[in-house]
Amino acid sequence: MPNLDLMNAEVLHPEGLSRAPLSFAEGVINDRPVGRSVDLTGFQVLPGIVDLHGDAFERHLAPRRGAMKQLSEGLVAAEAELAANGMTTAVLAQFVSWEGGLRGLEFADQVFSGIRDTAPELVTDIRPQLRFETHMLDLYDSLPQHMAEWGVGYVVFNDHLPHDRLAAGKMPKRLVGQALKAGRSPESHLAQMQEMHARRDEVPAALDRLCAELAQRGVKMGSHDDQTAEGRGLWRARVVTLAEFPETQEAAEAAHGAGDAVIMGAPNVVRGGSHNGNLSALDLISMGLCHALASDYHYPSPRRAALMLAQSGLLDLAGAWALVSSGPAQVLGLTDRGTLAPGKRADIVVLDKTTGRVAATFVAGRVSFMSGAVAERFVA
Repeated sequence: MPNLDLMNAEVLHPEGLSRAPLSFAEGVINDRPVGRSVDLTGFQVLPGIVDLHGDAFERHLAPRRGAMKQLSEGLVAAEAELAANGMTTAVLAQFVSWEGGLRGLEFADQVFSGIRDTAPELVTDIRPQLRFETHMLDLYDSLPQHMAEWGVGYVVFNDHLPHDRLAAGKMPKRLVGQALKAGRSPESHLAQMQEMHARRDEVPAALDRLCAELAQRGVKMGSHDDQTAEGRGLWRARVVTLAEFPETQEAAEAAHGAGDAVIMGAPNVVRGGSHNGNLSALDLISMGLCHALASDYHYPSPRRAALMLAQSGLLDLAGAWALVSSGPAQVLGLTDRGTLAPGKRADIVVLDKTTGRVAATFVAGRVSFMSGAVAERFVA
């Protein structure tokens, strides 16, 4: 593990950019010189990105319809992409859903077991998140034990059943494609959806019991796609204190007003709005209602979103970068990272000042990515 003094770079702190050297030794930021000096003229040094929710790793684990037989190789490939995009802590979001296939319980068991067994060998701090479909009532009793065996301490609750169409007796959209991916006939897939919809009145009480048990176990819990203040209030009563990708300003304001964290997708910022017409992350950020940005489905987006926010003048660089570093670190309760203060982990991303591209990434002082001209400065 290198002990280095990074010289002549622009170093980002909460109060802004500084020309003061940044030193780290034994994986921790120091307040005095510690070792070999590296000239980083022309580069910026920022806190490593903490990604609260991303599923772009899926294509590394299942590049086509079938999963890789060795998930560890896919996770290694996914880590390379994470590191190349400046991520030092990454939450990998995996479904357990009635949709089956790559979102079914069997595949999730492989993914979570793979993360549990492979993550200690990787440089990037990789953590699992379970995305659980709330109408899978038959799994409620066994879910806490599954999560304990997988080492999953973070769950987000989703409900993607097409209730309106099912209630109206209409055929759900994409039914045939979903059924094929799940290895079911369209008829059996539809019957399963109809059965879950019919039992919808049982879900709230079941959720109350499940969330109470998970809270006792110290599991961090979030809701997904909140639409109303009332709905967010029901989640908060269950100690589900993270609002992931709320779909309305009403829901976001309710979460923020109650002290819950609001997480939005970084691609929403990069695109200038939601890809499906929902709430704009830019609007929430401008109102001070967004605590953190997540990669969602695109790993380059957190860095790009933060730089775009700073370039637009909506936020200064420190405020924009906090949405992808200290903000998400606080949401996860990770007090040892998120800023470049002495005593913090040396989780660092080095950007080319001209292009804004990632030149190097360090996780607890260890190199996870390095490319191009900057590498010559470190190995000289």
